[in-house]
Amino acid sequence: MKTTMLNTVLFSQPAISIDEDVFNICATIIVVAMVMVFILSIMKRILAHRLKKEIIERGIPDSLANSLFKEEKNGDDSLKWSLILIGLGIGLGIVHYTLPLGLHSLAILCISTAAGFFCNFLYQKNKT
Repeated sequence: MKTTMLNTVLFSQPAISIDEDVFNICATIIVVAMVMVFILSIMKRILAHRLKKEIIERGIPDSLANSLFKEEKNGDDSLKWSLILIGLGIGLGIVHYTLPLGLHSLAILCISTAAGFFCNFLYQKNKT
């Protein structure tokens, strides 16, 4: 209550804040979605490896095997997601120490996630 009065006195308008329950629900949904995407990507890689092994064992011609498996992306997806999650974790840590939750919390998370993407961009740029 004191911070709201202080904000009203200093800025002549009340601070915009997000309800903590809404924030927790949104954060939980995002974390669950990211875990599900991670599990699905691991399963996709495992199943693709098994399929390639089976194709090699059965002796399918190279032309057919090459048409089944087009050139895949390089293995930098793991690094990209690691950098994004590190940025998000740093942002969540900063948000924790800048309570109460509000519009600034969302801005901090957006900036820290963008920093993770930017680090990935710099890595990709320096790699080529």
